[in-house]
Amino acid sequence: MLRTALITAWALLLLPLGVGAEEKLSALIVDGQNNHAVWPQTTEMMKKYLEETGLFTVDVARTAPQGTDANFEPEFAKYDVVVSNYNGAPWPQATQDALIEYVQGGGGFVVVHAANNAFGDWAEYNRMIGLGGWGGRTEKTGPYVYYNEQGKLVRDEKPGSGGHHGPQHPFVIVVRDQEHPITRGMPSAWMHAQDELYDMLRGPGENMHVLATAFASPEKGGTGRHEPMIFTIDYGKGRVFHTPMGHAEYSMECTGFIATLQRGTEWAATGKVTQELPKDFPNADEVKSRKAAP
Repeated sequence: MLRTALITAWALLLLPLGVGAEEKLSALIVDGQNNHAVWPQTTEMMKKYLEETGLFTVDVARTAPQGTDANFEPEFAKYDVVVSNYNGAPWPQATQDALIEYVQGGGGFVVVHAANNAFGDWAEYNRMIGLGGWGGRTEKTGPYVYYNEQGKLVRDEKPGSGGHHGPQHPFVIVVRDQEHPITRGMPSAWMHAQDELYDMLRGPGENMHVLATAFASPEKGGTGRHEPMIFTIDYGKGRVFHTPMGHAEYSMECTGFIATLQRGTEWAATGKVTQELPKDFPNADEVKSRKAAP
């Protein structure tokens, strides 16, 4: 018995590393500048959420705190998916080119909240993210995209600036496609925690698929339209997952946001979702949150 056990132990030691264990997906979060002061905490929250799935290892690449960081050159190609929590000065041209090459070549990209404010005059970034706000975006960037009261997707070409929101408040997410891997199994409507409800987003919106919307109520300073809240973009061979949700730590504590981020990031990396919805996923009547550690 002892001899058999020793032989088995030696055999295990001689196996190549990783054999017998499924290799995890690699994710990179980029940050360093953001008009939301809470960004260091929200990056840590997203890192934790992805790691908690057991599917990801997560690194963070951080720019200098101000201005274009000439030394910011992440090796995007090392990762299965890149998550942007960045809204600041332009990246070096070589880094911009590297991101475009990475996603066009099949890399995954995730855009969270104010990351869609960034790089308003970078045409390829606007194509990659589908829609954006602020950053000088106008009708030259692309149309407003929203759902009307009849449930029809509208591409509105009228002139005007891109990006707006009323006071923060909880709001209902309406799932428009319950068959997509990201939203499959979600209730048709669920309550999201207090957040900025971005409206009047505009951009090329090419190869874009809206999975869920939220009604920007005029009573809350909104447009009176159903605005995209969960959507995907096919960019070259790459997959892009975009959510305008996630303004602050209390917004990201929403279990709906957490599950959406986890599932959207897996989809961007692989084209599929293996995760089940958590038991504490919200319904249409009640916000459900998990308090984040300080």
